[in-house]
Amino acid sequence: MPIDPAIAIGADLGVREFSWSASDALLYHLGIGAGTRPGDHLDPVALRYTLDDDRQQVLPSFAVVAPTFHETDPPPLDLPGCDINLAQVVHGSQSITVTGPVPTSGSAALRTTLTDVWDKGKAAVIWQEGVASAPDGTELWRVRSSIFVRGEGGWGGDRGTSSAVVLPDRDPDATSSHTVTEQQALLYRLCGDRNPLHADPAFARAAGFPGPILHGLCSYGLVLRELTDHLLESDAARVRGFGARFAGVVFPGETIGVRGWREEGRIVAEAVISGGPRDGSPVLADCVVDLA
Repeated sequence: MPIDPAIAIGADLGVREFSWSASDALLYHLGIGAGTRPGDHLDPVALRYTLDDDRQQVLPSFAVVAPTFHETDPPPLDLPGCDINLAQVVHGSQSITVTGPVPTSGSAALRTTLTDVWDKGKAAVIWQEGVASAPDGTELWRVRSSIFVRGEGGWGGDRGTSSAVVLPDRDPDATSSHTVTEQQALLYRLCGDRNPLHADPAFARAAGFPGPILHGLCSYGLVLRELTDHLLESDAARVRGFGARFAGVVFPGETIGVRGWREEGRIVAEAVISGGPRDGSPVLADCVVDLA
């Protein structure tokens, strides 16, 4: 069996030491579409994402990619007990919880553990959890993520649980949209994810897609940025955490529409394709922004 839960569950993936710079955060923000609205290059609020001065801020979603930001090889899948092919894998869900504002530069160590393997019949879901700590041992953030491995289920294992986020039955408090440029996936891949699924047309076709798709974590950061801009006055420090489930793909050139609702202590949201032949197709679901 390509996936052996007895080996995978509880496996310690070790500690990764890493560092990041203000330039890394700037590139990340550009990769998720910051600075693309008319006038953003002159707006002091918008420039907090894209200008390295004393007002620079960092979206918490950057912390998800910071440990691998300088990688130039496709992401490895050498997980204990998991013999899987990169072409079978899509991102399932992602969450981050920060203990405070993410520094514009710094260093940390991330310890990661495989926590669960779920059997969905035609696919498997593999969960990881990680804790990032500063050199003095102070916890900086926690991450939890899952990958969806097509064709690797059906061994009779635990199907896992689900907890859908119920959206309010009223008009959203904010609506926005972002049109994904044709080169956005090529730009975002410079943030440490060189998976050819997002850049190589032949690889994407072999994986069952008509062409390269946008990174799920690009959509993830993009949606958090839209919600922060439209519901939190563009103040990244007000975000304590963000979780979402990857519900569908985005192709370069499509527009992502975002709807968000304020609730006590949090924002709930959804993201879908807006316009075109796939209008209404899901992008992110079960989106929750926890507020500081």
